[in-house]
Amino acid sequence: MLDLFYKRRSIRKFTSKPIEAEKLERIMQASLLAPSSKSAYPCEFIIVDQKEINEKLSACKPLGAGFLKNAVCSIVVAGDANKSDVWIEDCAIASTFIQLQAEKEGLGTCWIQIREREYNEEKSAESYIQEVMNMPENVKILAIIAIGYKDGEKAGRDETFLKKEKIHLNTF
Repeated sequence: MLDLFYKRRSIRKFTSKPIEAEKLERIMQASLLAPSSKSAYPCEFIIVDQKEINEKLSACKPLGAGFLKNAVCSIVVAGDANKSDVWIEDCAIASTFIQLQAEKEGLGTCWIQIREREYNEEKSAESYIQEVMNMPENVKILAIIAIGYKDGEKAGRDETFLKKEKIHLNTF
């Protein structure tokens, strides 16, 4: 498992090669296996494999989402706020499971933060996406995960990357 953690990097450039259905199925299985507080399972996932929709989603905020228009697939990760007051945490865990399984499948990913981000001065990124995706207001969006075959490789990390001074024993 650590080998996978060291290898995984955020990828923003993808090839146009489609993702095989079996790989996407395993990625979604991983998302549904993520733990959930009190077994509430508030997470909702929208798989987007249509270029036109990913292009619309890429405009959801001024910075940090533009590369989505070149991804062959994305997953909107959202949580039903009526089901759990910790939907954010549950969705974050599920998003991590998605990214790690995608890496195992030989795919690259990048987390696009949506919660607490703005589309423009009058509208949030979340509101914009809810309109594009025809989502109800109670389903809140945490992130979009861009997924695809990597267009180039980034070097993985090694043990020198670890900031072991951040680990404390018994007290801070």
